Amino acid sequence: MVFLAALVHKSQEVPLDILTYTHDHDVFRTRLHEFLAREVTPYANQWEKDRSVPREVWRKMGRAGFLCMDVLADYGGRGGDFRYAAILTEEMSHTGIHGLAASLHSDIVVPYITAFGSDEQKQRYLPGCVSGDIVTAIAMTEPDAGSDLAGMRTLAVEEGDTVVLNGVKTFISNGLLCDVVIVAARDADLDNPHLGLSLYLVENGTEGFTRGRHLEKMGWHSQDTAELFFTNCRIPAANRLGTKGYGLIMLMEKLQQERIVAAMGAVAGAERIMAWTIDFCTRHREGGKPLSKHQAVQFAIVELSTEVKLGRTFVDKLIADHIEGLKVVVETAMAKYWTTEMVKRVADRCLDLVGPHGLPDDHPLARAFRDVRVMSIFAGTNEIMKNIAARYMRL
Repeated sequence: MVFLAALVHKSQEVPLDILTYTHDHDVFRTRLHEFLAREVTPYANQWEKDRSVPREVWRKMGRAGFLCMDVLADYGGRGGDFRYAAILTEEMSHTGIHGLAASLHSDIVVPYITAFGSDEQKQRYLPGCVSGDIVTAIAMTEPDAGSDLAGMRTLAVEEGDTVVLNGVKTFISNGLLCDVVIVAARDADLDNPHLGLSLYLVENGTEGFTRGRHLEKMGWHSQDTAELFFTNCRIPAANRLGTKGYGLIMLMEKLQQERIVAAMGAVAGAERIMAWTIDFCTRHREGGKPLSKHQAVQFAIVELSTEVKLGRTFVDKLIADHIEGLKVVVETAMAKYWTTEMVKRVADRCLDLVGPHGLPDDHPLARAFRDVRVMSIFAGTNEIMKNIAARYMRL
């Protein structure tokens, strides 16, 4: 009896979370949640129709302290840890709005400047990145080079204290709004495909830097994805980021965080889809009773919820490991591929459960179904993720 009592007592204890958050983290989440509910969510449908997010929203986010939380106080930031990035990604994903790519700016692009930039570059760009006055993008993908980073053709030629860039980039998120874009280019005087790339900071208004059309996509309608053209684009050699020829190494180092961010977004997106679907199924009646009282619906919800919880546990462990500075390349590749496939399954099955009610173009589930499809493609396709995991596993 004592043993049974102990088991009952144990089952009533609150389970320990893999990630722990401080009071400051909790306050940040509450403030961000309220900000998004006030300044973002009410305008989602209009932004989707406009195919863009107003520039002023970036400034509002920055001035409220929601951008680039890891930037040090010396450069206008708060010097926060990666938990703030997790909160930002989760809260943004829970809105169901992907046009305001704050996580891309804060936790994927700007970290290249904080990690590899000179002090002069940090002083020049980081305060504006924190305040929202500078929106950033990173230009890797080309018409003939996507996941194959070593196959880039954009060329950088040194002419004294100047570098001349020529090439085309495509599918660049924040491409139209960006004030600074990090461009990956092949150095003309370096032949090694793996040690011949460098990263360059190109500012809006630089002669020879032009933007192409706003790409119309099946999802992420309010995200300003664009083509970028560099035609005899002359920039100071001082705009090179980090060491010449080490661009691929820098990209590889930062891709772990990018893929964790992608996995976080997939899990949070799946959580939002499930929350909406469960709420609908408990309220909507079919055959004289709520949908959630039908066994087939119950089974589907339990199965999908199990997958989402597995994804949450996996990703939270990766976030904790990443914060500790561990190299989790294999696990990150696995998580990115599995969670982004999982969220597609969840969106598809939830549409089945909701039926024709979820088919209007501006319905949350219809938008989610469109938006999650690209997640298995960006940040390295899921086939590439499996290749990476297999290679590190020495298969």
